[in-house]
Amino acid sequence: MQSQARSIAVQRDDGVGFMRLMWLAFAGMLLVLAQTVAAQARGESLAPLAEKISPAVVNITTSTLIEGQTGPQGIVPEGSPFEDFFREFQDRNGEEGDRPRRSNALGSGFVISEDGYIVTNNHVIAEADEILVEFFPGDGQPKKELPAKVIGTDEKTDIALLKVEASGPLKYVQFGDSDIARVGDWVIAMGNPLGQGFSVSAGIVSARNRALSGSYDDYIQTDAAINRGNSGGPLFNMNGEVIGVNTAILSPNGGSIGIGFSMASNVVVRVVDQLREFGETRRGWLGVRIQDVTEDMAEAMGLDKPGGALISDVPDGPAKDAGLLAGDVILSFDGVEVEDTRGLVRQVGETTVGKSVRVVVHRDGGTQTVLVTLGRREDAERSETEEEETPEAAPDENADILGLTISPLTDTLRTDLGLDADAEGLVVTEVDEASEAYSKGLRAGDLITEAGQQKVTSIGDLEARMSEAREAGRKSLLLLVRRGGEPRFVALSLGE
Repeated sequence: MQSQARSIAVQRDDGVGFMRLMWLAFAGMLLVLAQTVAAQARGESLAPLAEKISPAVVNITTSTLIEGQTGPQGIVPEGSPFEDFFREFQDRNGEEGDRPRRSNALGSGFVISEDGYIVTNNHVIAEADEILVEFFPGDGQPKKELPAKVIGTDEKTDIALLKVEASGPLKYVQFGDSDIARVGDWVIAMGNPLGQGFSVSAGIVSARNRALSGSYDDYIQTDAAINRGNSGGPLFNMNGEVIGVNTAILSPNGGSIGIGFSMASNVVVRVVDQLREFGETRRGWLGVRIQDVTEDMAEAMGLDKPGGALISDVPDGPAKDAGLLAGDVILSFDGVEVEDTRGLVRQVGETTVGKSVRVVVHRDGGTQTVLVTLGRREDAERSETEEEETPEAAPDENADILGLTISPLTDTLRTDLGLDADAEGLVVTEVDEASEAYSKGLRAGDLITEAGQQKVTSIGDLEARMSEAREAGRKSLLLLVRRGGEPRFVALSLGE
């Protein structure tokens, strides 16, 4: 029995050892597999991709004639005690300061068709009277330059379309779908940084849907090195497709610190197609002034949550013709849910001029669908005129409500404010600087035309709207306020 027991123990030991060997072998296989996958994901080199796409990337040199100045203007202020000194200095050095001179600038671009269409930034070629395009020379190839003409530009997205006439078909690249680019995807930036010639840098997509300053912004943020001179160059994905046009950097010193911005290709494609067809952009126009819906506004209007775009004014245009009203909240446009004003502006701008679209709005506690035929934004912008600033009003009679001192609108106040004879509302004459109203931007001279989405022409009207809101269990009151003719909604707390 004792011998048998020892035999069993040995067999068990041998079995444990075998299992350990199996696990070690399995772990080794996993390690080799992981290294293989990592090597495939990393790639041995970006050179094959760079060689494939670089012939379509171009350097752009622009030249602008700058008129000379007479005398020391631009050096010292007129009337300065140093004016005579600098005039003598210029006289001793000839008349160079009086002669026109040429200013040169550098940028990048890329060819999008074999017949010579080239995309770059508008700021690269703005005000230039001569544009030269230098093509990638390749190994052993001579330098080739061609003059370019401007087909069209778009300041809102900073995109320009150029055209060159070549003796044969040109190498070109295609646009990719920027909407499927993910944070963390590898990208390559190519261009002419700091005038050093063709250069390649690599990085990843750091963020998407960045907005800088424009209504139609949709930037891809990347840490691929982008410097001055890279403007207008392409941002490639690993398939060699352009998913962005390098446009701007965030930098305290003018050099790359790893925060660059490329206009998303899905925005650029629409602009380029219109520039190519019409020589200008043709964006849809709804014809409303809008603002985001905040939490207190949503509560004041009885909405379940913030969202959509609140119409603050409906001037003459497509929306007014279709029956949209100030106070409507646009929830859906052409079948797409509206998250905020930025999204709506982009979607309307990208919709074909003349198209009839369904607009779903929140109105009077329910939803309504309105059919709107879009106009053209560029036509509307050309017809707009600037309005004069509104002076402050002198009150006739006052009441202190919600941190505001208000007065009914009289003929005298209409004249003082520069308002139309039929304008109605309550004039803000003072604002308590410690009040919520002040923190939300209300100032003396503002005109309150609506409260609780109903017109107010007297202090009694405003007090009635406040009572109705309290009875409905609402904690805030929505005011429509106009300043210099520009309307906006503001929600003020009703207090206890």
